[in-house]
Amino acid sequence: MAEEELPAVLILDIGGTHGVLEDLAALLKKYFHLITVKEFLGNKEEMRKKIQSVFVFECRPTIDRELLESLPNLKVIANSGVGVDHLDLKMISSFGVKVTNTPHAVADSTADIGMALMLASARRLVEGNVLNFLGPSYFFGIPCFFFCDRDDLSESIFGMLLQGKIFRGLNFQRHLLLLSHVFLVTR
Repeated sequence: MAEEELPAVLILDIGGTHGVLEDLAALLKKYFHLITVKEFLGNKEEMRKKIQSVFVFECRPTIDRELLESLPNLKVIANSGVGVDHLDLKMISSFGVKVTNTPHAVADSTADIGMALMLASARRLVEGNVLNFLGPSYFFGIPCFFFCDRDDLSESIFGMLLQGKIFRGLNFQRHLLLLSHVFLVTR
């Protein structure tokens, strides 16, 4: 199909801060003739009759009465997000325009994040990670030189004795290793 035969879709822009992602735009170009808002505003009279759809990405472009009145052949507004709270559905439907969205697009990701947060909270994973990077002195107020690698043999032995005395009941080394391993696996 030639570009002129493809249905025209209004988008805010390609790339940039709020534009459609370039990879997504490349996919859309296979099936649609993309018209940016800048192109539309530059040549409203010619473009207004070509546009049959508006692709809303990150709540942009803003769909208002003025835009709907300027697009006489508009059939559908395709929202790339889950919710449609940013769209005035009654006003849009009064123009005979349909609205689509992707209600289950992020359901799996949301469930994954929810489970990860619950597990991290139940197993105190964040605290373990902080302990792994900041060291026991952060939590227990023990000077760091007891745990740092030293060339001086007496400091190393004293540090090992102190570690054994303080953390004997906690199995500290095993817990630290386990927490750091769980953190790396979940990343």
